[in-house]
Amino acid sequence: MSAANGTSAAAPAEPGSSRTAVEIASQPDTWREAARTLERHTAALPRRGERVAVVGCGTSWFVAQSYAALREGGGHGETDAFAASEFPHGRAYDRILALSRSGTTTEVLELLARVRGTGTATGAVTGDPDTPIAGLADAVAVLDFADEESVVQTRFATTALALFRAHLEAENALPAGVAAIERAAADAERALTAPLTEQLSSAEQFTFLGTGWTCGLALEAGLKMREAAQAWTEAYPAMEYRHGPISITGPGRVAWVLGEVPAGLADEVRGVGGHLEAASAGGALDPLADLVRAQRLAVLLAEAAGHNPDRPRNLTRSVVLDARDS
Repeated sequence: MSAANGTSAAAPAEPGSSRTAVEIASQPDTWREAARTLERHTAALPRRGERVAVVGCGTSWFVAQSYAALREGGGHGETDAFAASEFPHGRAYDRILALSRSGTTTEVLELLARVRGTGTATGAVTGDPDTPIAGLADAVAVLDFADEESVVQTRFATTALALFRAHLEAENALPAGVAAIERAAADAERALTAPLTEQLSSAEQFTFLGTGWTCGLALEAGLKMREAAQAWTEAYPAMEYRHGPISITGPGRVAWVLGEVPAGLADEVRGVGGHLEAASAGGALDPLADLVRAQRLAVLLAEAAGHNPDRPRNLTRSVVLDARDS
């Protein structure tokens, strides 16, 4: 984002100068822009007290999970999150909020078309207004300043979550302990320049963990590493780590907690020879900014392995299904 839009210049991109790295580096600015322009987007967002379902696919589904936990945890209203293909059509909601960067995701469009005219309010958040989603939702929040050229989603997803956080903040509905979006953006600026240690860059396996709203962030961190770097990653709620996933941890492997570390977990990771990464524990770094560190690591590992982080194998920018497939 340019200084002409009232924002500061983005931090330098990673050495490889991939488009993904450039987009990652712009996130503090796009988060601030989401907060600054909140009023123009609120028509698509939930009203206090509404029973809401948030839907998306892939990264957007993980963002939906984080937002659902934040909104309900802050007392703004009962909120569920679903992969668009798994939406329970027999369940009543006051509003469905759909996320689609491209505005063309088949499962999201089919869901909006099916509920149109049923009396359920619908909103959408997208990066491109000139797409089918604009004609299917009652109101659309367009985050075109955060849209991306890369196949891998980074800044659009985090900016959508920044918008949701800014809205909850404006309505005094942020859960206790969740920082204002300006603090998150400042932390993201630090995350863009923080060293990525040898323990991270040389690790052979990563398990991302979260609690509450950061469970969605953990899932997204794991997905970014798989998509861009083809890395071996898993993701779980942090308290579930002891119930099986700890078996994979050992020397050369990382348990990365986004947010607070449950009591005793650090000792258990170290006890089996793993490395605990917990930069956002104790409020030292906003968990959303810690996700930025995982994005940077994904690019670093991708380039080290000779992969193109902008164009990962087997992926396209949007999943548009033929009629026979949907």
